[in-house]
Amino acid sequence: MSVSPVKRQKMESALDQLKHHTTVVADTGDFNAIDEYKPLDATTNPSLILAAAQMPAYQKLVDDAVAYGKKLGGSEEEQIKNASDKLFVLFGAEILKRIPGRVSTEVDARLSFDKEGMVQRARRLIDLYKEVGVGKDRILIKLSSTWEGIQAGRVLEAEYGIHCNMTLLFSFAQAVACAEAGVTLISPFVGRILDWYVANGDKKTYEPSEDPGVKSVTKIYNYYKKFGYKTIVMGASFRNTGQIKALTGCDYLTISPKLLAELSKEHVKLTPTLSVKEAQACDLEKIHLDEKAFRWHHNEDQMAVEKLSDGIRRFAADAVKLERMLKERMFSTENGK
Repeated sequence: MSVSPVKRQKMESALDQLKHHTTVVADTGDFNAIDEYKPLDATTNPSLILAAAQMPAYQKLVDDAVAYGKKLGGSEEEQIKNASDKLFVLFGAEILKRIPGRVSTEVDARLSFDKEGMVQRARRLIDLYKEVGVGKDRILIKLSSTWEGIQAGRVLEAEYGIHCNMTLLFSFAQAVACAEAGVTLISPFVGRILDWYVANGDKKTYEPSEDPGVKSVTKIYNYYKKFGYKTIVMGASFRNTGQIKALTGCDYLTISPKLLAELSKEHVKLTPTLSVKEAQACDLEKIHLDEKAFRWHHNEDQMAVEKLSDGIRRFAADAVKLERMLKERMFSTENGK
């Protein structure tokens, strides 16, 4: 006997309802969380890998990455870099055993202003995945949404068939440039936008529909759908479930285990707030951005300028911490004890 849609909504959690309208992605490197919440995709970054790599359960992956770096040889710096790349790929490969979709793996944030460096590092990561039997169709390479990062994404997509996830995206200019570059997916950061407005304005609390991060993603979604861009919009960096529920209907949402747990315990009715039909009726105008126009429009958004540079610094700092941990494992006189 089939269950009526009304009754099903009463029984289903907010998380289950969300999955009917939006692809749910787990924002974590923790395999247990992925097993529990069964997302389609998963995203990682240096901060998440650093946290996971310090958990006892994942020491085998760290040991394997260290052994790989040493095996390839070269200078101390080269060995650490190779071990770091290998660790990202080993985590990604393990995550892919637990999800049906794709995993996002991030290129070193210290390359954020080096287009060729990002292209080379991305191709290296794809080669490492190939070595462990994972095809590029299951990988999204994460790149910072600088002008150089967006152009690296254009090259990787068009010339190498490598799918890209543009991260640290805060401005409408970044979103427009990403769409014009033909990248697979963008990750506009909802929570970090809210953080900036709370820190820099008089208003300290926002209703979800008025949340500046929610409004930013809504505008980007509407623009993409109105003008037929294929790039996927994946809201990221959430501070509360209200932000998530206010973006029901967005293509993808990447959510931390803490907020996935909260959504799984809520039983309020969710109604899609974003739709292709409404987007196509909105009054946004199409714009084109070359490099000069991009830099000007992005620069006009103080929040975006500050959060992009801050995000790059934070990811770079965690990459340095991860390398320091690997260095201690690889070159300590006590063999990492």
